[in-house]
Amino acid sequence: MSLPVAFVGGNKGGVGKSLASMALIDYWLSQKPAKPVFLVETDTSNPDVAHAYGKTVPHYLPQISERDGWIDLVDKLDEPEQRKSCIVVNLASQSNGFWEQYGSILLTGLQEMKRPAICLWLINRQKDSLELLAEFRDMAAGVKIHVVRNAYFGEERKFELYNGNALRGEIEGEGGKSVTFPELADRITDRLYTERMTVAEAGGKGMLLGSQAEVQRWQRECAAVFAQMGL
Repeated sequence: MSLPVAFVGGNKGGVGKSLASMALIDYWLSQKPAKPVFLVETDTSNPDVAHAYGKTVPHYLPQISERDGWIDLVDKLDEPEQRKSCIVVNLASQSNGFWEQYGSILLTGLQEMKRPAICLWLINRQKDSLELLAEFRDMAAGVKIHVVRNAYFGEERKFELYNGNALRGEIEGEGGKSVTFPELADRITDRLYTERMTVAEAGGKGMLLGSQAEVQRWQRECAAVFAQMGL
C-alpha cells in the first residue's frame, strides 16, 4: 500500500499548523518500526518545522508561489526515496491562492503515483477558519480532509461555529474526521521554536522531569488523535 501524503493546513497564521506537523512527524518516527518521513516545508519565510527537524528527517523547501515550484515538488516526491516515505507537507499561511492556480499539478502527480492524499486542517473558533476550509475543499478534490480543532483555543464544545455547521456533516460524510488536537504547555512549545528542538528532544533525557512528563502526555494524546484518522 502506498504511504500517505499528509498536508497540514489552515491558510492563516497562528492556528497551530507547525506544531501539528511536528506532532505528526514525531508520531510516525515513534512507530515500531519507525516509518520513514520526508518533510515538505512550504513556509520558506519562517520554516519552523524545517528548523526543528532539519537534522532528523530529509526535507525540501519548494517555491509554491511559482508554477515551476509545484512541478519541481512533484518530481521530488516521485524520487525513489520519497516513494518509500510518509510525506508531511506543512502548508504556509495564505497558500489557498497558490493552490487555486497550481494545486492541480500536485494532485494529478499524486494520483499518478497512487499516493493517498489527506489534509489535517487546523481551525480556531473564528468564522474565517470555516470559510478558508470550504475554499480549500473546493479546490482540492480527491484530498480527504480531517478537521482539527486546536484545543489551544478552547475545549471541543466551544467550537460552536464548526460543530453545528453543515460543512462538518459534509466532510464527515466523505470519510473525514473531526478531532481535537491537544494543547501543549507554552514552556515546551517555546523551546521547540526558539531552540529548534524536536518533540523527542524536548521530552528526552536532560530535560526537567515535569517537562518530560508533559511531553509524554501530549505525545500519547496526539497518537490517539492520529489513530482516529487512520494514520
